[in-house]
Amino acid sequence: MTTSDTFFGRGADAGSRKDRTDWYATSPADVIDAEGAHVINASGGDWYDLVDEATSLHEERIVVNMGPQHPSTHGVLRLILELDGETVTEARAGIGYLHTGIEKNMEFRTWTQGVTFCTRMDYLTPMFQETAYCLAVERLLGITDRIPERATVIRVLMMELTRINSHLGGIGPSGMEIGATTVMMTGFKERERILRVFEAVTGLRMNHAYIRPGGVAQDLPNGGIDLIQQTVEELRTGIGELELLMNKNPLIIGRMKGVGYLDLTGCIALGVTGPILRSTGLPHDLRKSEPYCGYETYDFDVPVRRGNDSYDRLRNRLDECYESLKIINQCLDRLRKTQGEPVMIEDKKIAWPAQLSVGADGQGNSLEHIRDIMGTSMEALIHHFKLVTEGFRVPAGQAYQAVESAKGELGCHVVSDGGTRPYRVHFRDPCFNNLQAVAAMCEGGQVGDVIVSVASIDPVMGGVDR
Repeated sequence: MTTSDTFFGRGADAGSRKDRTDWYATSPADVIDAEGAHVINASGGDWYDLVDEATSLHEERIVVNMGPQHPSTHGVLRLILELDGETVTEARAGIGYLHTGIEKNMEFRTWTQGVTFCTRMDYLTPMFQETAYCLAVERLLGITDRIPERATVIRVLMMELTRINSHLGGIGPSGMEIGATTVMMTGFKERERILRVFEAVTGLRMNHAYIRPGGVAQDLPNGGIDLIQQTVEELRTGIGELELLMNKNPLIIGRMKGVGYLDLTGCIALGVTGPILRSTGLPHDLRKSEPYCGYETYDFDVPVRRGNDSYDRLRNRLDECYESLKIINQCLDRLRKTQGEPVMIEDKKIAWPAQLSVGADGQGNSLEHIRDIMGTSMEALIHHFKLVTEGFRVPAGQAYQAVESAKGELGCHVVSDGGTRPYRVHFRDPCFNNLQAVAAMCEGGQVGDVIVSVASIDPVMGGVDR
């Protein structure tokens, strides 16, 4: 393709529609056009295979692309749909349009710097990625039992806030996609409350890198507990408004009930977890079956539904929001009792960053800490420099840690060769597995129901493609 050419023609010099089509669909890989310019043609691929197959059978079938740029595919998900009238006869998911190479990039950063990458995968559930990764690293370091209690409680607090944040970020757009714009506005209004808490605690609304190997980056700010307590009460009211808008709404019931059906057998066969699995009646939750971060000491239930459809997945997520609020209140009680206790492991060979504070010059190491290591202890200054630039070493081995993310089982597999950087990091993102259910949910249904089915999966492509 010449530099002046566009993908479908030759810019202002393009001929008629027929000329452009002939030029684009030429079968050789490269040709010389009438003007003597070297032209590279784009051809082949799954789209053309499906079209050729439909043409050869002489059936009135339509093959259409939904996405990858489409507001109802939750980002850059590409769905290739084969239609017979309004009925979907075949549905395929095309992924990879948001590939960022996060897992590979983590191999070239220190163990602590890796947190800044994995937090960017599923941008609605950053705290879950950070926690899974740090728990796996701590397992390799052999320090799981040495993490301060206050740091563990803060981790649980942030994860449950993130669970509500993710569910609201899924429920809101799903309402908008079926025409209920008020649901969208209400969901995002409530989600904004959580983002304000995140900003107050971590300094950022998303991509936090707050949970670190050994604990958390810093304690809650002054007044943080009161702010979160007030937010919890506001969220309880807001989620109640969402229930009133959705649960008994005949339009939402009509659009969601019986749509995107996937039973327990299908979930087990496809490796589907999270609210989709629990909407089939199975109360599988890693917080109960394989507790971590002390979840076995918290009082909460695992909500289940038995409708196997999009409507029950919606109801299940709303129920889970209330259980998360229950856990958050218990976290706040524990944080009041552990006021002033450390939030990072005492081992200075691992604890980085240290003594963070928020001052006039922004967020960073406290001036007292800087004066100490620069003015009274040359060894501390050298160690701090090496810890930041080189990082700590992790014993050779491998570990897998799974947490119950808002979307299902999120696992992190880390491999160490004994150096200051991971040898390999791989995540089992629940959205990747859950998307395998697209065909089972959509085939045989109406094309309009594809939107509802995908929304009930609640995929985030940053986690799928990584």
